[in-house]
Amino acid sequence: MSVSAPHRPAEIADPRTAGPHVPDDEGRTDRTHRARRAGRAHRTLSRLGPGDREVLWLYLLTRVGIWTTAGVVGWLFRSDGNARRPASPLAPWQQWDWTHYMHIARDGYFPGQAGPWTAGWDNREAFFPGFPLTLRAVHTVVPDWAAAGALISFLAGGVAVLALARIARLRLPDQDAGRRTVFFFLLSPCAVFLAAGYTEALFLALALPAWLAAQRQNWRAASVLACLACSVRVTGLFLVAALVLHFVLTARGRAWRAAPWLCLPALAPALYSWYLQTRTGDWMAWKHAQERGWYRDFHAPWEAWANTWEAAFHHTQPTGYALMWQAELLAMLIGVVLIAVLVRGRRWPEALYIALTLWALGTSYWYTSVPRSTLLWWPLWTALAAWSLRRPRLQSAYLYVVGPLGITVALTFLTGRWAG
Repeated sequence: MSVSAPHRPAEIADPRTAGPHVPDDEGRTDRTHRARRAGRAHRTLSRLGPGDREVLWLYLLTRVGIWTTAGVVGWLFRSDGNARRPASPLAPWQQWDWTHYMHIARDGYFPGQAGPWTAGWDNREAFFPGFPLTLRAVHTVVPDWAAAGALISFLAGGVAVLALARIARLRLPDQDAGRRTVFFFLLSPCAVFLAAGYTEALFLALALPAWLAAQRQNWRAASVLACLACSVRVTGLFLVAALVLHFVLTARGRAWRAAPWLCLPALAPALYSWYLQTRTGDWMAWKHAQERGWYRDFHAPWEAWANTWEAAFHHTQPTGYALMWQAELLAMLIGVVLIAVLVRGRRWPEALYIALTLWALGTSYWYTSVPRSTLLWWPLWTALAAWSLRRPRLQSAYLYVVGPLGITVALTFLTGRWAG
């Protein structure tokens, strides 16, 4: 309490005659809470070690590079060759799947009672709701849809590279393992999709921390993060399968009490299927939409390979599409080799994750988006980092050979052509 002047009520202290201020309990408590919050913030920042900061610096440099490329595209590759003004820096990013995500976020899945029964339907229910819901939420703060999508991918990508680097450091003994892994990842041929308003960055920002939590036996965190990842992409279900196998192989004693948590990730796809059933009467409406719009009906693996080979090499498609189907075949082969490497190293959960991914992508009419899916194969990037530790020249070869391929894919996508 303050010291009051004579003949005044104690609660009306005269500042001219009051003694030194003594903080009351409420003020002391408030300052204590602020100090604790500041301490927590400081501890959070201090957890970013030198390796983490180096990884984030590498990430920021590559973001500058990819956005510079997008800006150049706006100047050099205008659809109107006589244009006197460059396109908006965001215009090159509004391609392909982005329009589906934006339409879902803006209008919902079935606007105006439209749906699969409507002529010219865009099959938007093929896309899981996690990214569109996030986009709609961010749009309340960022009015431009494309800017909102770019912001989501930018922030999510930063989380993803930090988690990837920490996974690598757990896996590999070398202190440079995190930086090397992120180097290979950020210069991969399809890295442009980490900056686009697509699902890859957001999925990895959830899936990689989930895997990292599982390595540390934190099954509650792993399950919650995997549940969120399942709301973004169906690939989350393959992650869950890997988590369950990892749990079975590593759980001991009381750790089995956490087993029920591994049922949680099924909630996200179950809720989405229930929602679609209430609107369309079809529990698997998302799968049937993929079949209608992207030829993802089931075919034997050898049939899918043959159909993709024909599109790639038999001159039945325009050259741009044929080249991308050649990339699909190459990515599938890389995936098969990766499974063999993981099996040889007895890394069964990661092998299961890659195998399920390849089965899903390799049993359609033809391969679609296999190269882009390589971004989600974290064992590939840690394997390349491990290999480069034994073969130092590999890193330079990757930079000079694969780097230009990444620029080519980026230009292909940013100019509106099919890529990845």
